[in-house]
Amino acid sequence: MGRKGKSMKPPIRLLMSAGLILFATLNVFAGDVKVIANSTVKADTISARDLKNVFLLQRKTLDDGSAVVPVLAKSGATHESFLRMYLDRGSEEIHTYYQGLVFTGKGLMPKELNSDADVVEYVAKTKGAIGYVSGSTKIEGVKILTVVSEKRSQERVLLTRVEPDYPETLQRLGIVGTVRLRLTISRKGEVESVAVVGGNPILAEAAGKAVKQWVYSPSPTQTSLEVTIPFDIHR
Repeated sequence: MGRKGKSMKPPIRLLMSAGLILFATLNVFAGDVKVIANSTVKADTISARDLKNVFLLQRKTLDDGSAVVPVLAKSGATHESFLRMYLDRGSEEIHTYYQGLVFTGKGLMPKELNSDADVVEYVAKTKGAIGYVSGSTKIEGVKILTVVSEKRSQERVLLTRVEPDYPETLQRLGIVGTVRLRLTISRKGEVESVAVVGGNPILAEAAGKAVKQWVYSPSPTQTSLEVTIPFDIHR
């Protein structure tokens, strides 16, 4: 019995060593994933949240209006790394998820491809396609999207503020109030559009003219935020 017990030790050590090698290999691949897109996608960056929503078929367009279509690899270390890093799922879980969408009529199974080269080729020729490949893959005819955290993508600092002109007629009448506006800010920091959320229409018009001159800090992505502009005759 004692001799048999000793003979089992080398195989166990070999299995442990193999497991450690596999674990190390997966960790090397975990940080080595490129997200690529067709040239019709205007954005150069994508937030981790938007990337997740695109591949979970919960979003079909990006903030810049680009229509997007996710492309999957069938298997492999890069595939598993991408799923874990950005979708919080394994390959079996994601297939079950997609099958549920297909069964309920809420979505179609995304395109699945066999290799990184196939993914690059498909993304290059398919309008709006977004996929992923290993960091060592040769990239031609596609663009690389930088994935940024949601926190980083939303940080905008107001650098230049222009105060609105208070309409004289409303001042004389003692009309005060607060205007709420939703701004769309470009990556460079310019206010691209202004939408009135609430407030006196005349005051809102004056506020809109002012905020269109505001300048924010640059950001990896286009962002949207809400601001309030008070109008007070005693200010």
